[in-house]
Order: sequence, then C-alpha cells, then structure tokens
Amino acid sequence: MEISQDIDLTRLPDHIAIIMDGNGRWAKARGLNRSMGHQEGVEAVKRITEASTKLGLKYLTLYTFSTENWNRPAEEVAALMSLILTSLEEELFMKNNVRMRLIGDIKRLPEIVRESILALEQRTATNTGLVLTIALSYSSRWEITEAVKAIAADTAAGIITTADITEELITKRLATHYMPDPDLLIRTGGEVRLSNYLLWQCAYTEFYFCDTYWPDFSPQHLQEAIAWYQHRERRYGKTSEQVEQPSRTNN
Repeated sequence: MEISQDIDLTRLPDHIAIIMDGNGRWAKARGLNRSMGHQEGVEAVKRITEASTKLGLKYLTLYTFSTENWNRPAEEVAALMSLILTSLEEELFMKNNVRMRLIGDIKRLPEIVRESILALEQRTATNTGLVLTIALSYSSRWEITEAVKAIAADTAAGIITTADITEELITKRLATHYMPDPDLLIRTGGEVRLSNYLLWQCAYTEFYFCDTYWPDFSPQHLQEAIAWYQHRERRYGKTSEQVEQPSRTNN
C-alpha cells in the first residue's frame, strides 16, 4: 500500500471507528443476492485491517452486527452468522500482529459463533499491534444499560455510593473500557446517522461520512478520511485561540 503524502504519520488518530454500511445496496446495484454484498464486505475488512496496521493505527473498531440487525429476515441473519464464522481467519491477525477484541451482547450469538470468536480473541491476546474490536450483536443503548445495571448493583451492595458515580466510573464500566474514545468515526454508504453506535464514546469524535459502499471502501478511501481528520480543529469546548495557545507558547 502506498501511503499518501497528504497524511502526517505523526498525527494519526489513535482510534478509528467505522460503521460499515452499504453491503446490501452494493449487491442490489449489481443484481446480486445481499449475501454477496456481505461477502465482499469481508474482503473490505481485510483490506482496511491490513492498511491500518501499515499506517500504524492503534485501535480500529468495526460495527459488524447491531442488536437491531436481529430483526432482519431470518435467512439473512443465518447467512451473516455463517459468514462471520468462516471469515475469522487467524492468519490475518497473526501475520499483522493484530489483537482481536469483541464487544456486544454475545449471549444472543449462536454457540458455535460465540465460541469461535472468543477462542480467537484468546489466541490473539498477546499480539501487540493494532487492536481490532468487532462490535457484534452490539448497540450503545444496550451497553449503557448494562453499565447502569452494574453500577446500581454495586450501589445496592454498598460497594460504592452515589457520590462515587462519575463520568470516569461509567466509562470504566462500558464494554470499551480498554481503549480510548474514537478520534474519527467513518460511516460509508451515504447515511449520516450513528445508528446506536458508541453514543457515549463519540461525544467529541469527528464524523466523516462518504457515499462509497463498504465493499468498495479501499485503503485510499481510509487515507482520504484521515487526511480530512487532520485538517479538523479539535477544540473540546474551548475557543480556537485557546487551542492554539500551547503551540504559540512552545514556539
């Protein structure tokens, strides 16, 4: 992969989250079954994972299957579960030193899928490169609800008090507790919504929407999104003058 000169490798986002949208529409536009779109989407996952490792990204989180997706036609859900099972190639993770993590309501997954993914997560646990998180049977409202339940249980048991409940405590109880919030969120396929994805974590994330369907999303598209991100001014509630002040001081 040729790295674009438009990218400053010293200012990469630490964490990129992606909503991989458009598989079905990609297939429909070609007169193909929706399952073919999902298969091509897997190939895009492989391309973007390898590109992310070459760029030196630290965290990549992919919205693979939402809790709402369980409402899709049964045959499509079954095909997706089968595809997930067959597409988890250990070689992709090992040759790229990628650590795989899983977040979501995994109790709803077929047992064979759940066990296969958890086994892969364990086998890649010592890898030290990119952390690739698969959001599977995931929704942000589910995640936040589970965190609230855990905090309420600890409060009822006297382990913590209401005074102990802070933003930091809630963050630690989320499924994503092991990684920083996304710096950049990319959504493919032309839609411009979050679709119940990382709602808490995306409070100050930069959103990049593109019309490209996920199966066509390439390393070049990824680099274009990063170049766009690097031209954003991240103020976190401050003014532009406050953000610029540290650099002026350093000069």
